[in-house]
Amino acid sequence: MASITLLKKLFLISVLFPAVAFAVEDVPRKDQIELMAQAKRSHLVGIARKTKEVDARPASPGEIVITFIKGQGVETRSKPAEKGDWVVRNRCEETGNEEILVKARNFSTRYGEPLSNANAAGYSAFKPKGVEMSYFIVTDDIGPFNFRAPWDEPMVALPGDAIVQVPTDESDTYRVAEAAFHCTYEIINPAKVIVDAALK
Repeated sequence: MASITLLKKLFLISVLFPAVAFAVEDVPRKDQIELMAQAKRSHLVGIARKTKEVDARPASPGEIVITFIKGQGVETRSKPAEKGDWVVRNRCEETGNEEILVKARNFSTRYGEPLSNANAAGYSAFKPKGVEMSYFIVTDDIGPFNFRAPWDEPMVALPGDAIVQVPTDESDTYRVAEAAFHCTYEIINPAKVIVDAALK
């Protein structure tokens, strides 16, 4: 009976969260920080900021947040949460309202104060402060590729995704899935998507 229950759970997971189109080991490794530097030198970088409201709750110490992107599967997984960290859930049906872990040191500067009381699950509404981020779009010539995210976990960037960088910390450079980027970010200056062989 237990094995039937397990099989049902595995089937449900495979339906809800199909495998990502490219496994980490199936695509070349690239340095996303160097790619950003090259994109800046080639004048391909735009400016965008996250503006769509999110829901967030305090993370439980030791909690691991697995980020699922609808139609792609696991995007990344966090390190175990520490006291003061937050679980942030995007309001984006296209991606399945994915969740990420935000460290305590970054949360207040990125999301400020709650706009609502916590619901039964502990989530409150927050409005991103809209920090301006550098970004470029991954083209077919650049991606797909894998890299180490700032939280020291592997990520795969696919054509159409945005690679974003916090302006005050170039090490904080990571992937935002294409649908999530269009859903949650406001473009201030659009990035150019001219193919540049230097980025290959």
